[in-house]
Amino acid sequence: MKDVLKLFRVKHYIKNLLVFVPLFFAGEIFNISLMKYAIVGFVCFCLISSAVYILNDIQDIEKDRLHPKKKNRPLASGRISIKKGILFFAGCILIAFLISGFQMKLSGAAALLLYFILNVAYSMELKNKPIIDIVILASGFVIRIIYGGLIVGIPISKWLYLVVVTGSLFMGLGKRRNELTQQGNTREVLKYYSESFLDKNMYVCFTLVIVFYAMWTLDSANAKMIWTVPALIIILMKYSMDIEGDSDGDPVDVLLNDRILVFLVLLYAVCIFFMLYMV
Repeated sequence: MKDVLKLFRVKHYIKNLLVFVPLFFAGEIFNISLMKYAIVGFVCFCLISSAVYILNDIQDIEKDRLHPKKKNRPLASGRISIKKGILFFAGCILIAFLISGFQMKLSGAAALLLYFILNVAYSMELKNKPIIDIVILASGFVIRIIYGGLIVGIPISKWLYLVVVTGSLFMGLGKRRNELTQQGNTREVLKYYSESFLDKNMYVCFTLVIVFYAMWTLDSANAKMIWTVPALIIILMKYSMDIEGDSDGDPVDVLLNDRILVFLVLLYAVCIFFMLYMV
């Protein structure tokens, strides 16, 4: 079971919490009828994301066996056979789209399908194309937000959309930066990047996240939201410090391995909750 959970990348399900963001910021988190759709959507996205991770592991199994860390993955190490991996992959896809088809709007299922197609294309070839690889990595976060809005019928604010786009690009660039500096050329695409290129573009995105977030708070019906801008800046600064350290740049690993960052994010979430629901 431990190997199955590792194969499914359960710890990465934390990314799928983005599905709840539109509901949360719309002040509808206690709307039971909408929350039911959001929970079902979260489950579907977890299954689809697991299918994508399994597919990547199957595609990269030979390369992973030569990698100092990835060689311990369930498929690369042989603890789970490729045949079982394919069965798990097919099962995740089938269950996710069956649930999505019966329980949610067609537009939500279309967003789920788009995520899957983009990631299959990434796994097959596009992960070796510079810029495109980072854009697809970032698109996963953006699609989660859009999907969350579609399944509950809540439109996404244009400023929030831009915050997520630039924030996702920032994290994608950071991931590639640390793969380049910490692991060398373990990916074919890394030969196209330089540390200075990734740094410059990271901090362009860093700045834009703050600008767009500030605009979003000013556009908010709750005037007190502007006071959360410094909190976001501090969170981004701490995240930047981590990815310039010895982290491999993966957003989930960066977050879960830094208790201070986890505390800052939770404190920010509590403050937003208080402003939206208690004031």
